[in-house]
Amino acid sequence: MDLGLKNKNVVVTGGSKGIGYAAAKIFLQEGAKVTICARHKEELGRAVLGLGKLGKIQGCVLDGSTETGMEKLAQVASKQGNGTIDIWVNNIGTNKQRQGEYYTEAEVDYLIGANYKSALFGTQAAVKYMKEKGGSIVNIASLAARCATAIRSNIYASMKAAIIALTTTTASEYAPYGIRINAVMPGYTRTPLMDSGMFTPEVLEPILRNNILGRMAEPEEIAKPIVFLASEAASYITASAVDVTGGHMKVINAYEAYERMK
Repeated sequence: MDLGLKNKNVVVTGGSKGIGYAAAKIFLQEGAKVTICARHKEELGRAVLGLGKLGKIQGCVLDGSTETGMEKLAQVASKQGNGTIDIWVNNIGTNKQRQGEYYTEAEVDYLIGANYKSALFGTQAAVKYMKEKGGSIVNIASLAARCATAIRSNIYASMKAAIIALTTTTASEYAPYGIRINAVMPGYTRTPLMDSGMFTPEVLEPILRNNILGRMAEPEEIAKPIVFLASEAASYITASAVDVTGGHMKVINAYEAYERMK
């Protein structure tokens, strides 16, 4: 299937690692021109160097939780697209878990900035460059948007639920300009955040017993639906939140099918 991505001008925020890196890689393989951003210069440089073997890519160091940061990114990216941007992926996100204690005000501000303001300001920046020719925006939400967790991720989950609402409201607002806006809800995925020690094997084992596929996703398995939704192949899909979770928490006894095979 031709996804119609050749020479498209694409932005992937938080594209230096994990799901964002995997998405940028696929866009490049499909012939698109890509701009990624990150906070840390060294990390971004390594990503651009690695992805540069596949096609035309540039990086931009900035704070993606700010309006000025997203405006800067859009300006830099638009130069690759003759003043326009075709696709924008709002991928920035992070988490801080708390057990037995409350979040500080500084932590709340940080989490809201990374998980919500980045997508809001990213969308606002992107549509300015899409209104004349149309475009596609994909927001990265989370399984946490529909499935509560008892491991004190309440701020993260709240912000990811807000991303779903942002997706549907902006999809309606900008549809007359030919702009489609969708969201992907990843489940547990093997990313640097997951490998940071937040989820030990002992914590993950009972969690994954409630997953129909019985395992975590690889970043590429989340990136492929992102690229599809951004592409011409999804031209009649908008205001949708696509569950890419391996069927997590869809049934109450997913592990029993595996138990019967032993």
